[in-house]
Amino acid sequence: MKKIVCLLLSLVAFFSILSCEKDDLDVPENLKINDFVWKGMNLYYLWQKDVPNLSDNRFANQDELNSFLNNYSSPSTLFNSLRTDNTIDRFSVIYSDYSALEGVLSGTTLNNGVDFGLKYKTGSTTEIFGWVRYILPNSDASLKNIQRGAIFYAVNGTPLTISNYQSLLSGSSYTLNFADFNNGNITPNGISVALTKTALTENPIYATSIINQGPKKIGYLMYNGFYSGFENQLNTAFGQLKSQAVTDLILDLRYNSGGSIATATRLASMITGQFMGQLFAKQEWNAKLEAYWASNNPNQFLNNFTNKTISGSQLNSLNLTKVYILTSRSTASASELVINGLKPYIQVVQIGDKTTGKNVGSVTLYDSPNFGKSGANPNHKYAMQPIVLKTINAAGFGDYQTGLVANYSFLEDYGNMGTIGDSSEPMLSYTLNLISNGAKKTPSSPSKIFENFSDSKNIDPLRSEMYVELK
Repeated sequence: MKKIVCLLLSLVAFFSILSCEKDDLDVPENLKINDFVWKGMNLYYLWQKDVPNLSDNRFANQDELNSFLNNYSSPSTLFNSLRTDNTIDRFSVIYSDYSALEGVLSGTTLNNGVDFGLKYKTGSTTEIFGWVRYILPNSDASLKNIQRGAIFYAVNGTPLTISNYQSLLSGSSYTLNFADFNNGNITPNGISVALTKTALTENPIYATSIINQGPKKIGYLMYNGFYSGFENQLNTAFGQLKSQAVTDLILDLRYNSGGSIATATRLASMITGQFMGQLFAKQEWNAKLEAYWASNNPNQFLNNFTNKTISGSQLNSLNLTKVYILTSRSTASASELVINGLKPYIQVVQIGDKTTGKNVGSVTLYDSPNFGKSGANPNHKYAMQPIVLKTINAAGFGDYQTGLVANYSFLEDYGNMGTIGDSSEPMLSYTLNLISNGAKKTPSSPSKIFENFSDSKNIDPLRSEMYVELK
């Protein structure tokens, strides 16, 4: 989708009460970053009308705004003060270095290769433990003896809690202390592994396979992030599925916390193909932007099914009328968009746990005249990623902020994780049986159920963003 900068300068002038005084010469040097934060949030923030300090008539002139901005010691403090209640806005973030922000959104992070989940220990509201979901290829962890399903209870000898996990796990190097999982009991086993983070770009296409079951050819794809830079590889993977004439598709989004809305639209188009040009999802922005674009480009915020990749190549589409999607509490944003966007058109069978419930998206705002990267202030590298939109599907539904509930509940058992992509892996095995035999098999219950806390991607909030790009 082409984004909204092409007319943004006129939009800024049209809406800003400060249009006669927007020249940077009227903003003291020490307030320019704060000025960028306020004006970007005033224009773009989804809940702008609900924040009194973002009101269009809050300040009579730039001098009044300057006085207000001078009360905030840092851009981050100002940014967070301008957000609505955090039970509503759980996801807006600001970064002091947009290089790191851009890397995360493209799948590049400082990473040791251990993708993990975090759970509360039984009976505790403060103690947590980690479990390894998968290991990234070509990472430090891929060279160590760490397997999917491994349990760790401490870092550098310090047991994990809800108050220390971020500091312990954010270091560039650390040692994980492992435990055995015995009938739901987590028992330290004396095994420790030292790990070091390096700049690592994750290929989100983690596993693909074709599984033959009688007359059915079932395609399986574990997809772990909606990174636009890997769309050609995603299209190639669908080309392989298409060449094998798959009759069914299992899309594994258990550990996919989101990404690009445009990439989600193309993935949905690869699954289908028969709905070219029809509405996949509509974006709802704040009232100011909605009113402006209703008069200037009413199709601006529509994401339609397509038959082209981002580079203009033909999509490899499967023309399916049913898809099986595996989910967990970590399935979020663009992953949920795919589920919700497809439901008005084909049968979506969701297996697993309820999803996160992120029906809103963000955009990267830089300190430039039009908030795009070009012309950004060279004196700093602050950038914002505020929530600016909500998505709804073609049936008008988008209120899934408490999560999308699975058709068939299936919780992973840390005592029996299996190998990703192997037909005997418990959740995949259950889904294969569902495809071949219907709902005749009851999933085995885990030896113990633990309350979800967080995961490796949510430690950095940007890794669970659903976003559009300013062009």
